[in-house]
Amino acid sequence: MVEKAISKSLDALKNRDRELAAEVVREDDIIDQMRFALEEKCIDLIATQPLAGDLRILVTVLHVSVELERIGDYAEGIAKISLLMGDEPPLKPLIDIPRMADRAMDMLRRSLDAFVDRDTDASQQICDDDDEVDALYEQVYRELLTYMLSDPGAIRRATYLLWVAHDLERIADRTTNIAERVIFLVTGQLVQTGVSTC
Repeated sequence: MVEKAISKSLDALKNRDRELAAEVVREDDIIDQMRFALEEKCIDLIATQPLAGDLRILVTVLHVSVELERIGDYAEGIAKISLLMGDEPPLKPLIDIPRMADRAMDMLRRSLDAFVDRDTDASQQICDDDDEVDALYEQVYRELLTYMLSDPGAIRRATYLLWVAHDLERIADRTTNIAERVIFLVTGQLVQTGVSTC
């Protein structure tokens, strides 16, 4: 559902599809409910005093569900920006923002596969791939700043796109957190981006 929310929010942005954007906003409540249902189930299972390995699985599921819910919130944020933009003409053709979205969604898909497969090598690669999304964000930021400086009338539209790029960069960061949790699940060691190998 979260991956679909990202995809739909970007489609709504590109096509100025208000109905699709509103659908993403409505469906975020379902993602929130799923997160809370998972948390309740994990808490119930923790109360049974599971073995250490099972406890790591439950703690990982708790963390992953929070990350997915927050990613859903970022997708909802992009949809809301799309609604704010309305029918205004685009400031520029959307090239790097869809690239960021594709990369972030690919990272998300692979992080969940790594979770299912308990694949630490794939998780490490996802952590490394976050640098590519960060670089795209910097590129979008610089380009939009140039638009703002050269045409003050473009500031509002450029700001909307900056918010979208920021949300996509955060989606990639949250996906990296999922990959870090997979490493914890398999190895029992907590890692943090920029602090250790991930």
